[in-house]
Amino acid sequence: MNPAVKGASALSVHRRRVNAAMMALSSLALAFGLFWLAWIVATLLWEGGHALSKLSLITEMTPPPGSDGGLANAIAGSLMMTGVGTLIGTPVGILAGTYLAEFGGRGWLAPATRFLNDVLLSAPSIVIGLFVYTVYVSQVGHFSGWAGSFALSLIVIPVVVRTTDDMLKLVPNSLREAAFALGCPAWRMVVSVSYRAASVGIMTGILLAIARISGETAPLLFTSLNNQFWSLNMNGPMANMPVVIFQFAMSPYADWHRIAWGGAALITLTVLVLNIIARSLFSKKA
Repeated sequence: MNPAVKGASALSVHRRRVNAAMMALSSLALAFGLFWLAWIVATLLWEGGHALSKLSLITEMTPPPGSDGGLANAIAGSLMMTGVGTLIGTPVGILAGTYLAEFGGRGWLAPATRFLNDVLLSAPSIVIGLFVYTVYVSQVGHFSGWAGSFALSLIVIPVVVRTTDDMLKLVPNSLREAAFALGCPAWRMVVSVSYRAASVGIMTGILLAIARISGETAPLLFTSLNNQFWSLNMNGPMANMPVVIFQFAMSPYADWHRIAWGGAALITLTVLVLNIIARSLFSKKA
C-alpha cells in the first residue's frame, strides 16, 4: 500500500475514534445534566402537586401555623412588583439598547456601556438588593413595594439592553439605507423600520427578563420584605411569592412546607410558560 494512503487511512481511523469518544462523553454529560433536572422537576411537582390541586392556594391568604391557607396576598404582591419593575426597566433597557445599536458605532461610550451592562447582567441579585436598601430603604426608614419594584427593574434593564442591542444589530443595513434614501429622519427610521424588524426579538427579551425576576428572593428580602396580610399599598412592606416560599420552607411547620412547595411549583410553571412563549416567538421570527 502506498505510504501516503496508509497514513491517511490511519489518520481517518484515529479521527473516527476520537469523534466517537467525544460524542460518548457529550452524551454522558447531557444525560447527567438531564437526570438532575428531571429529578428536581419531578420532586417539585410531586411535593407541590397536592397544594396546586387546591383552589385555596390562589384564593386564600398566607395562614398562621396549623391553619389552611394559600398565597393570594403573595401572588398579588409579586404581580404588582413584577409589573411595576418591568414597566420601569423595559423603556430604559430598550432606549439604551437602541442607542448602542443605532447611534453608538463610534467613540468610547458604547463599548464602555456594553461592558458595564455585562457586569450588571452577571452581578448577584443580592448586591442589587443591598444597593437599593442603602440608597432608598435606609433613607425612607421602611421597606416598601416600590423599593422591591426598583430592585427588580435593575435586574430587567441589562437583560433588555442586551437583547435589544443584539436584535437591532441583526436588522439589515439595507433597510436603514432605504429609509434614509426616502428622506426619513433617524428617529423615524428607528421607530418605523428597526423596531418593526426586531419587535419579536425585543419582546422575547422582555419575556425572559420577566421570567428571571419572577423568582428573585434576595433583592426582595432587603427591599419589600413581606406582609402576612392582604395589602396593595406599594409604600409599605408587601407580600411576595419568593420571600414567602423562603420563610415557609425554613419554618418547622408541615402545613407551611406544603404551601411553600405549591408556591415553588407555581413559580416554576409560570417561568416555564414564559420561556416557552419567548422561544416560540423567537423561532417564528427566525
